[in-house]
Amino acid sequence: MALLGIDLGGTKLALAIFTNDGEILFKETVALENRKGSEVGKFIADQVIKFMHSIELQGNNINSIGISVPGISHNTTGTVWAPNIPEWEDYPLLQEVKTVSGEIPVTIDSDRACYILGELWQGSARGCRDAIFLSVGTGIGAGILINGEILRGSHDIAGAIGWMALKGPFDNHYISCGCFEHYASGEGIAKVARAFLREQEDYAGELKNKHIEKITSYDIFSAYDNGDPLAVRVIQLCIEFWGMAVANLVSLFNPEKIIFGGGVFGPGIPLIPSIKEEATKWAQPISINQVSFDASGLAGDAGVYGAGFLALKHLPGYNRSKLK
Repeated sequence: MALLGIDLGGTKLALAIFTNDGEILFKETVALENRKGSEVGKFIADQVIKFMHSIELQGNNINSIGISVPGISHNTTGTVWAPNIPEWEDYPLLQEVKTVSGEIPVTIDSDRACYILGELWQGSARGCRDAIFLSVGTGIGAGILINGEILRGSHDIAGAIGWMALKGPFDNHYISCGCFEHYASGEGIAKVARAFLREQEDYAGELKNKHIEKITSYDIFSAYDNGDPLAVRVIQLCIEFWGMAVANLVSLFNPEKIIFGGGVFGPGIPLIPSIKEEATKWAQPISINQVSFDASGLAGDAGVYGAGFLALKHLPGYNRSKLK
């Protein structure tokens, strides 16, 4: 028996074959190469066929498939909205994959849900019933585990915390991505740095010689590590936003753990103690002293592990109580 986990990103597709115990037997990452719309759906289906045939040649079978998608997965229709996949406003991904998978169960969920599921299965949330994965990459999202189950919301959109309102008054820049994401996502870090650079004509730090529109969050972290004053200002602002957001999550949900992941954590892992210090100022005082702040135990593989766990959960006869 084997499980197939598939993690779709904006530019690539990660696929892994798992045992029921969470051991990866084989993993591959393939580029989307600017595919869009139905081309991406067909590409995923073709990869499923490839993996099914490959494991059959080894005398084994895929018994369940889980898919993580960067956006919203609608449970009732099997359709997907993914803002970084062109023409995926309501794409029938479940139907596409079922045309090649036949009777094999196929389950789809959002990447933020899969991140916390991956951590629950094999990462930093093992043994938890109430935990939150804060994903900070190009955008920001939260996978929220409550009483052992994913919080989905009435229309499968719960956890879209990039839209958390953390600074007033309202600014039109927030319309496309939300207030929190505008300031403290990977792209937000770069946006804030560019704005500060435009304000400081006398700035003479290490970012001065970079083309302003090409500055990335990784440039900011590198400059921060070297003590660059503008980078320090940018990262300190982000710590304040991350701290306020986490304080709100802790006060609302009283989790056992907040787990930090995504591309920014990464280089942002050393900042976690400072984020907790900031969060402690704002959060419910008993709850904040009961929660631990941890880095992802799976790093960039949290999504594909979560997809593998989706597949496991939908095996006939799966028993949640057996999960260690």
